[in-house]
Amino acid sequence: MQDAILKCENLHKNFRKKEILKNVSLELSSGDILGFIGPNGAGKTTTIKLILGLQKIGSGKVIINGHDIQKDFEKAIAKVGAIIENPDLYMYMSGYDNLKLISNLYPNVDEKRISEVIKLVGLENRINDKVSKYSLGMRQRLGVAQAILHKPNLLILDEPTNGLDPEGIKDLRELLVKLAKKEGMAILISSHNLAELESFCNKVSIIKNGVIVETSDLETVKKEASEGNYIIEVDDSRKARMTIGDMSDAIDNNHIQVHSDKENIPFIIKKLVLQDIKIYSIKEDVISLEDAFFKKTGGNIID
Repeated sequence: MQDAILKCENLHKNFRKKEILKNVSLELSSGDILGFIGPNGAGKTTTIKLILGLQKIGSGKVIINGHDIQKDFEKAIAKVGAIIENPDLYMYMSGYDNLKLISNLYPNVDEKRISEVIKLVGLENRINDKVSKYSLGMRQRLGVAQAILHKPNLLILDEPTNGLDPEGIKDLRELLVKLAKKEGMAILISSHNLAELESFCNKVSIIKNGVIVETSDLETVKKEASEGNYIIEVDDSRKARMTIGDMSDAIDNNHIQVHSDKENIPFIIKKLVLQDIKIYSIKEDVISLEDAFFKKTGGNIID
């Protein structure tokens, strides 16, 4: 197993007497895109600020590329890029001049690297235009370009799709997938757009009331939340529903949803067959990330 680029271990954070984060642990490796989700006020932004050293950790550790953020901040943060909500851009300057200005903050960013990044984010045709003429999606891509100029291997984005139209969201999604696959970046993205996260994240961490209630790969999270639900295709859903009883719901004329443990499914099939009901298929009903989120958190509720 490859070494983790980011490792958060048992993070705690208090504001006055209120405990905001409780025992939060996360881990990302090269190529991972982790969707960090939770209700408003659950602790997502606070966690991100602790990772970036923007707030003091109560207890626990943040290790980035083997360096403790509290003990060796400069080495830990050296290969990290981040955008917290909207990127900071000079609107009266061109996209290129914005990148050139940021490049002065790093010792090893030359013209070649600036050109590479411009191509990577797909702004070649508009890079010399003033940022004030950019769409919101283009500004977000320029923000990502700024964040990756110094070749980080960890990219952290807090609500990057806020205000973007569908095309802008699609462009950002494709860019992040490219960065993870081709550049080998580990990406942590906090967002309320669960349907969008489901389309490109490979890992998910769900936080509620400062506690991680689930963290795993995306398909495992969805499958575990789906356990006990099966879709059976039959020739007569009404008759099948009457045969099985309350543990089933008719979806349409030819499909029923069955709520049962896996061990009971053979007996349910046998019941249907004995009633001369034709069975064409049976499959586990894997729910969406949004449904899994509501099942794990009970909705947008903060205690």
